[in-house]
Amino acid sequence: MREIVLWGASGHARVLAEFLGALDYAVVALVDNDPALTSFLPGVPLLHDEAALREWRGAHAGDLFALVAIGGARGAERLALQHALSAAGYTIPTAVHPRAFVAADAELGAGTHVLALAAVAAAARLGAGCIVNTSASVDHECRLDDGVHIGPGATLAGNVTVGRNAFIGTGAAVIPNVTIGAGAIVGAGSVVVRDVPANTIVYGNPARVARAVAE
Repeated sequence: MREIVLWGASGHARVLAEFLGALDYAVVALVDNDPALTSFLPGVPLLHDEAALREWRGAHAGDLFALVAIGGARGAERLALQHALSAAGYTIPTAVHPRAFVAADAELGAGTHVLALAAVAAAARLGAGCIVNTSASVDHECRLDDGVHIGPGATLAGNVTVGRNAFIGTGAAVIPNVTIGAGAIVGAGSVVVRDVPANTIVYGNPARVARAVAE
């Protein structure tokens, strides 16, 4: 099996670890900055910072893969860590759950995760470090920039454009041809019927701007 490191050791890492074996990967190390966490995988070390990872890597020969297992509205952090891992020589794959659907002509960027029962439809284009979470749907010809997270059960209709590091909350629905700006956050269960400005938080049915995203 191919050996892979996960940066993250909480919920999203558990989700990835559950099915990576079916993709012929073996998790050989976890990394997380939270000193209170312990490894949830028997026999797999949990390292707590980049220095510990470098020390571990120095004693671990061979090619290694890596994924950043950080969910939520943390696209910028996910991309920064993915860039650092790539620069350190790790190969960044995609991870598609065996029970997800990805159209043959869809494109997934490096480090993108498509989780169980999710769907990515025809001619969709997803950038690097995206998450299409459990049971989410990204319909035909959608465009997701790097670092986008589509939350569990959220639905994007056709031709939706989502800007870099935006987050679509659990169960939200977005009608066709809408643009969601970079860094925007769409609240859980919201119904988006018009364009969403960059770096704003919207929620409700129909979704309305509530405030700017805090710096």
